[in-house]
Amino acid sequence: MILEVAILDVKPGREKEFETAFGEAQKIISRMEEDHVFKIHPENSGEFFNSLFL
Repeated sequence: MILEVAILDVKPGREKEFETAFGEAQKIISRMEEDHVFKIHPENSGEFFNSLFL
């Protein structure tokens, strides 16, 4: 198993725009067979974690 993690920094004030765009991307990502996790950093709302388990 391979764990791929991406930390995505979003410009301040554009978090909602990013969440909306990533929501659209998740529709495509969810079709893949790999497990996918997307979370907002608990202490920094401008930082997002995207993990794929391959």
